[in-house]
Amino acid sequence: MYGQFKTIDEANRAVIDKVVSSAPFLVDVVPAKSVIKELNGKVLLHAGPPIKWENMTSPMQGSCIGAALFEGWAANSEEAFKLFENNEVEFIPCHHVNAVGPMGGITSGNMPVFVVENRDGDNQAYCTMNEGIGAVLRFGAYSDEVINRLQWFRDVLGPTIAKALKVKGDGLNINVMMAKAITMGDEFHQRNIAGSLIFLKEITPYILKTDASEKDKEDVIQFLADTDQFFLNIAMATTKAVMDTARKIQHGTVVTAMCRNGYEFGIRIAGMGDQWFTAPVNTPQGLFFTGYDQSLACPDMGDSAITETFGIGGFAMIAAPGVTRFVGAGGMDDAVNTSNEMMEICIDHNPNFSIPTWDFKGAALGIDARKVVELGIEPIINTGIAHKEAGVGQIGAGTVRAPMACFEKAIDAYAVKLGLIEAQ
Repeated sequence: MYGQFKTIDEANRAVIDKVVSSAPFLVDVVPAKSVIKELNGKVLLHAGPPIKWENMTSPMQGSCIGAALFEGWAANSEEAFKLFENNEVEFIPCHHVNAVGPMGGITSGNMPVFVVENRDGDNQAYCTMNEGIGAVLRFGAYSDEVINRLQWFRDVLGPTIAKALKVKGDGLNINVMMAKAITMGDEFHQRNIAGSLIFLKEITPYILKTDASEKDKEDVIQFLADTDQFFLNIAMATTKAVMDTARKIQHGTVVTAMCRNGYEFGIRIAGMGDQWFTAPVNTPQGLFFTGYDQSLACPDMGDSAITETFGIGGFAMIAAPGVTRFVGAGGMDDAVNTSNEMMEICIDHNPNFSIPTWDFKGAALGIDARKVVELGIEPIINTGIAHKEAGVGQIGAGTVRAPMACFEKAIDAYAVKLGLIEAQ
């Protein structure tokens, strides 16, 4: 019934053991189309489960327009809009091609992506590079400033980091970097300051040894120094690579992906492979920048919930008490309570990522969809809050809960697969 496993618990243990034994390394930065063959054409990747253009939020549509302008498919936003209205562009979820994308998740062929290799599972995952704050594509902006930055990423930032990684030779060990950063106050979703600084420390000596121009070296190092959330996208590719390896087991109730597209929230569980279980997405609640409020918030979107799937992000709030006020979650007691609550729906602690403020217990490990349904505890996610209109950008930060219906559907489907109940 459970393949080579006697029980669901035994299957779940095998899944989380794969997570613990993972060996993710950042090995390259390349144009997306060079590793994702589906992007060789008028094709865009998006965050979350499958979605149609007409159901996309305004910020996600804005990101699509920006990508079309960047790729040269249109001369202006009006022409780009017509491309999508006429169904001339194909959409594919990032998750379907070993990738993840923040917020709108829009990824096009010439955008540079991180390549993270899980050497324990012999697989790779990809994610675009973090643009920083302000007017950025992931929040739906598509001004000249945004397009110019994307071109600089394509022509300078991506190639320079790629050259540095080639000088390094054997990649950067992400487990080691994350193990350090989590003791320094990062939870890897809303707070990545430590991880970004560790990355800067590790990569800079190799950047200096490349044949890039002095100006390019200086500009790249300055950008990395200025971008507090740069490590988020590395963490996303890392957790995607690890969870994809774990879900190859194809048995059990461990959640292997959580993502959202502004319209639906979707999850996968190990025992149901590639199948999505979806429900209407919620809108984040939190703190807003001056001049904005809850009424302007966009419904939840982005693949960055892969970090919570791995057991960090909102699950590791205890590691980053400094972030609780930023996301409107209160203080230290709230951070402790949040992580303790999330442990109720997880199977174990991850020994790779010890958290000093949690009495050195490891980060949460293995969301069990059965426990989510049985206890009625919905996973919590730390997230940036986008303005509901394209082009405005981030207006705050907060938390959001995954809808219970996703987990109920997944458990029902797995029970049918196991022959425990009949299909409705």
